[in-house]
Amino acid sequence: MVAEITVAEMKARYEEITSANIYDVLDKLGMPNQCMDLGIRPLQWEMHMAGPAFPIYGTREPRLGDELDRPQFKDWGQFRAMTPHCVVLINAEKEGTAGHWGEMMSWTAKQHGASGIVIDGGTRDRMGILQIPDWPCFCRYTSPVESAKRWRPVDFGVPIFVSGTLTRLIRVNPGDWIVGDADGVMVIPQEMAYEVLIKAEEVEAKERGQRADLLAGMPMTEVYKKYGRM
Repeated sequence: MVAEITVAEMKARYEEITSANIYDVLDKLGMPNQCMDLGIRPLQWEMHMAGPAFPIYGTREPRLGDELDRPQFKDWGQFRAMTPHCVVLINAEKEGTAGHWGEMMSWTAKQHGASGIVIDGGTRDRMGILQIPDWPCFCRYTSPVESAKRWRPVDFGVPIFVSGTLTRLIRVNPGDWIVGDADGVMVIPQEMAYEVLIKAEEVEAKERGQRADLLAGMPMTEVYKKYGRM
């Protein structure tokens, strides 16, 4: 489904939708395996993020500087390539000790238009990151350990795999939508993003009605008859 809608509007509307309702919509559309591993959590429970993926592919790598040829990273090319409202997405390839991101990287990504970071791995500088306004960060853990000499990004703006909940791996293409909240992080294929948005908004509206009726004292049985599955 194609629609004339800006990335900014899509982001704002997705930020009003829970990951649970997005999951239900994707499940009904035959895409049940789009939930990232539940070990990936927000640094603070109230964080909510939405935006098109800007994937960064990395691997365990001991080489530094000129030892590792990465011309696309020259002059901080990964930041200059970021697009407005994107969500930076990193797969640390099972390196589970280091912080693969940090506060200054977050400030720089935000300056270049990014709206948040999801790390299938760890971050450093938890307290510094929490001081950045409107900067949600989702990760597996925090660590003081530097990633240099242990893990290095080797490409960006390319498809990557991230760990899944109901499947071992989820492929994420650049521009696929990432939506996360306290329950988890969902990957929405770009070509389905508007359709999923519309259907999920319908679910959200239905739930608002359920809450209002329950608050007003309507018995659960009547609410169920009125709305169907709760």
